[in-house]
Amino acid sequence: MSGSLRIGTRASPLALWQTHRIQHLLERAGHRSEAIEITTTGDHVLDVPLARIGSVALFTRQLDDALLAGRIDCAVHSLKDLPTRLPDGIVLAAVGERADVRDALVGRGGLAWAALPAGATVATSSLRRRAQLLRARPDLVVVDVRGNVQTRLRRLEEQPTWSATMLAVAGLERLGLGDVITERLDPELMLPAPSQGALGVTARRDDGATRRLLHDVLHDPNTAVATAAERGFLRALDGGCQVPVAALAAVEADGGRWRVALRGRVVSLEGDVTCEGTLDMQVASEGEAEGLGERLAGRLLEDGAGPVLDAARMHAQSGA
Repeated sequence: MSGSLRIGTRASPLALWQTHRIQHLLERAGHRSEAIEITTTGDHVLDVPLARIGSVALFTRQLDDALLAGRIDCAVHSLKDLPTRLPDGIVLAAVGERADVRDALVGRGGLAWAALPAGATVATSSLRRRAQLLRARPDLVVVDVRGNVQTRLRRLEEQPTWSATMLAVAGLERLGLGDVITERLDPELMLPAPSQGALGVTARRDDGATRRLLHDVLHDPNTAVATAAERGFLRALDGGCQVPVAALAAVEADGGRWRVALRGRVVSLEGDVTCEGTLDMQVASEGEAEGLGERLAGRLLEDGAGPVLDAARMHAQSGA
């Protein structure tokens, strides 16, 4: 394509790092680009827990609007923040290579997981993390914290009663803050959010030139297949920030096909009910990987995940 590619991005330090990474890859392939900063609902409303704002597009809607209006040519997202159902006219054009998928515990004074005292207070904005924290340690007190990475770390310093906070390893390492991590939590304890650690780039469906460019330069097939399975699982559960859903797929490429082992978990907000399962099969496309995720979701719904998810949604709507 001719001219400079206009890339929409949120203005947080992490979002800008991610966009600059995409720009670097495009520049290395000989394509010019410019970053256009856009403030989203999730960036603007910081005094309300994510699950209570009531939108599945907290960090994407304004970017979608700019894309459909032609003010930008594409948008960069943390794939875990991208809704599994995109607006008409917008497609996921590329999925970048994945970073560390794990969650990080940032403990006051270097506290690791096993050293958290009885009744310790842990801060997180994620219902998924809250539910799994209480699943493993019912004695913990979990409090909500909003803001970008730096804000959450500062809040931990400012709140002497908090023992720890939790963030994604990938985000901390991308910002050069890996040294604050006291423990990278095993997925057995803290299964990550679907697509955690991956970047997604969206474009207009009718802009074939931009879609091809993004796919050719940025797309990582192995990550795309893994995250397609995880997003299929999440979509079939009608999930988002309002429900405690976790999933992680391991993929092994084999001659144009992939062996996908997907693990999914739904946990009640009190941590006392867990619906979990795995599904392992060979797929030939991202679409088949999505179908694998949907099948696993169906199994968990049969095993009782529906009432757990309904209770989480009621909690979010009530503002309890």
